[in-house]
Amino acid sequence: MTKSELIARLAEANPHLFQRDVERIVSTIFDEISNALARGDRVELRGFGAFSVKKRESRVGRNPRTGEAVKVDSKFVPFFKTGKLLRDKLNTN
Repeated sequence: MTKSELIARLAEANPHLFQRDVERIVSTIFDEISNALARGDRVELRGFGAFSVKKRESRVGRNPRTGEAVKVDSKFVPFFKTGKLLRDKLNTN
């Protein structure tokens, strides 16, 4: 599902809201999650999962085309861990 599909579904499920308001709400939520992660905070949505940031240390990688060794700098990457309710929902037959 894309962001625009999410907005369309939410607008359809909430006919009392204008589509532009739903779009602003979704964008604000995503912006706040992004800002919290940029600050190094953890974002937990009960029943859905938790977003956090992990640090990947620098390492030596390989250029797949030439096989040449390449230094890869350390970096921070987003990490998502599913919540129990979401895992259970995905695994019910």
